[in-house]
Order: sequence, then structure tokens, then C-alpha cells
Amino acid sequence: MSVDADNLEGLRAAIVSGDPARIVDLLDALGEEDERPADLLIELSQAELRQLATVLGDEIAGDVLGDLDPEDAADLLERLRVQDAADVLEMMDPDDAADIVGEILPDAAADILTAMEPDEAEELRELLAYPTDTAGGRMTPAFVSVSPDLRADQTVVALRRVAQEAETVNYVYVTDAEEHLLGVLSLHNLVLTPPDTRVRDLMVRDVTRVAAMSDQEEAARLLNEHDLLAIPVVDDDNHLLGIITADDVADILEQETTEDIERLGGSQPLEESYLRARPTLLWRRRVIWLLVLFFAGAYTSTVLRFFQDDLEAVVALSFFIPLLIGTGGNVGSQVVTTIVRAMAIGDVRFSDTLRVVRKEIVTGVMLGAVMSSAMFARALMMGVGYDVSIVVAVTVIVIVVWAAVVAAALPIMLRQLKVDPAVVSAPFITTLVDGTGLLIYFSVARLVLESI
Repeated sequence: MSVDADNLEGLRAAIVSGDPARIVDLLDALGEEDERPADLLIELSQAELRQLATVLGDEIAGDVLGDLDPEDAADLLERLRVQDAADVLEMMDPDDAADIVGEILPDAAADILTAMEPDEAEELRELLAYPTDTAGGRMTPAFVSVSPDLRADQTVVALRRVAQEAETVNYVYVTDAEEHLLGVLSLHNLVLTPPDTRVRDLMVRDVTRVAAMSDQEEAARLLNEHDLLAIPVVDDDNHLLGIITADDVADILEQETTEDIERLGGSQPLEESYLRARPTLLWRRRVIWLLVLFFAGAYTSTVLRFFQDDLEAVVALSFFIPLLIGTGGNVGSQVVTTIVRAMAIGDVRFSDTLRVVRKEIVTGVMLGAVMSSAMFARALMMGVGYDVSIVVAVTVIVIVVWAAVVAAALPIMLRQLKVDPAVVSAPFITTLVDGTGLLIYFSVARLVLESI
């Protein structure tokens, strides 16, 4: 990790001069210079970090840490005094603070939580009880709830008292004495309604909600699908636990998309940023899939050995093996990437299986017709004869359609079996289609050549 010496000296000078505005401006400007604020802050000594926290104040320091990756923020927080770290965390949004505490070593995290105000610490402990990739792990308890018996004017007065502490006041949730979720009010409707209207008469009872243990991707999907600014998170007994706001969706979708892309590339997702990952971690994440793909691809040589006599009789058949299996693998990769992404955004579900397969069959036939014409022309140009040219032309249509069907149906079936469809990665589909493509090729060759 390297940082610009001028930026580092400028930061140190701003700390010595006690100028928080200059510090914030310098850190904000780093993104435009392709340098991460965390890389600069980590270069400070422990004494300089403590002085920085003092100059910025707990609230601004919390904002700065909240803009960093949780891993980087945790590294910096651990270098502060326990009480200073506790004070900074208390000024942060609870969901951001929980993400950072979750990256701190357990003993250090326990010390910091002990130093915090009891209510604030208990709030973080409740959030940390949920896995980080669930709705409960993403929610914030900073929401506004009111009793159904309040009048509209009383609710507005109550909102003024808690607006600063809430994550959002666009939605006001209605709960009973046991915190069961009964309904929701929009701020817009609340301020326009007659003052003496009871909340129970104003609230919307059919509330879109998500269970605390649901995958975070489900929460993001519901928020986008219903065009909401926030979604309530409830437990199995419908107690309101927290909310997930629209600004959290970008982080969720970025994380989920990153995981899907890594799986589509034939690798297990990293649990930390790439730059922080050691080579041994990268090795562990990749080697299993490589071995699986290696053994899965071993049957290709078995197929070739089985059809050895055919190859010896018509050597020209071997000329087109790379083109045929490469075409099938490319088609499979295109389809599986499209289907997995469509499933991730809720565009394709299990009930759409037949529709998807039919669509890909039609598309495959059209693609195969184009590739067949090109393959037939290529074979004739190579002078292998009409018989072999017909074999490769027919084979490419069958392989393209087969690859499209497999790549379309397999991810959907895996999702139904509660398996992440992204594991049907492009390398896996390519390996599968390679072997089956050879079976199709030599089977077609036998049928065509024996009939001519």
C-alpha cells in the first residue's frame, strides 16, 4: 500500500492545526485522486489517530468511519483508546456501527461495547446476533413507531421530538403495546390529514415486510419491487425489530452482485476486500472449484477414447472439435449469465421454467442456424468433403440448442432446491457442455457417415 506523501503531510498538518474542515475536505478529495482515505489514515501513528479523533469530534469521526469499508474502519477503531472508540461508535448509525464492530476481534469488541452507554451497546448486540447477510444483520433500529390510538396532530408533535434520531421519517410505523406491527403511515398523508383523525383510521394495514432471518437480497428485491423508501423487519411473531432503508439497497446489491460474479467465474466469494485478501485465502477460494472442474472435465478424454476408431477412420473430424465444443461453451456461458442475473433481480422464477426453456430453444435454433452456415462454409473451405461438412453443420445446431437448454434450466432447478444458482458458473457449464458436445458430435457423425 502506498500513499501520496504530500497528502499525508497535508493531513498531519491539518491535525496539528486542529482544523476539522480541512481534514474532511482532504479525505473527500482523495477519491478523485484514486487514493482511498483508509490508506492514508492507516499511515498515521496511534498518537496521531487519537489526536485526529479529538480534532474531528465524535460525530464527524463517526461520519468519516461510516464512509469507509467496515474492515478498514475496524482497523482504525482498534487503534484508538477503548473509551474514544466507544464514543465514536455511539455517534454512528446503529447498522453501520454494528458492521464495524463485527469486524473487530471479539475481545476488543467486548471491551468497546462495555465502555458504551448500556442502551447503545445493547442495541448493537441485538444487531450482531443476526448473520451479516440477513435482513436482521442489515437493519437499523432507528425507526419511528406510534400507537394506533394517537391523533394525527399528536403524531406530528411526536415526530418532531424523534426526527433527529430516526433513520427516516418518511414512514411512521404503527405498533401495539407489545411492538407488533399493525400498519404504516406515510409522512405525506399524515401532514395532510385532519388533525383529529385517529392513526388506526389513517394507517395502511397491508404492510410489505421482511423476516429478520431472510436473505438480505430478498429485502433489497422487495424494496425495489414495491418502490419503497424503507421496509420493516419483523421476527416470527411479527414484532417490529428495525427497518432497512433504500440507501442500504445499493450496498446490498453491490455485495450480492460481487458474490454472483465471483461464483460465475468459478470461484468461491471472498469475505473481505480483494486488496486485504492474502494469497492463501485466494488459493482456498479457487482451488476447490478448479479441482471440481478438472475432474468434471476428465470425462472429455474418456469420450475421445471411446470414439477413437471413428477418429482414425475420418481424421478430419478432429479438426472441428475445438470449434464445436468452444461454440457450445460460449452459448452456455451467455445463457447462464443472463438467467442467473434475471433470477437475482426477481425477473425469472421457478414458475417461468417452461417459458424460459422455450424461449432459449427458439433463440438457440436461430443462433445455431447462423453458426451452422458458417461452420458448413468453413468445412468446405478446408476441403474435408460434403459428408464431414454436413456432420459439423448439423452438430453445431444440436450443440447450441442443447447448451442453451441446459444453461437455462439448471440454475432455475437449483434455486428450487435451495442451492445458489450462481454456483452453476460459466466454467462449470462450459465443462459440462464440452463432454456432452463430443457425444453429440460423434453420434451425429456415425449416423450421417453410415447413411451416406
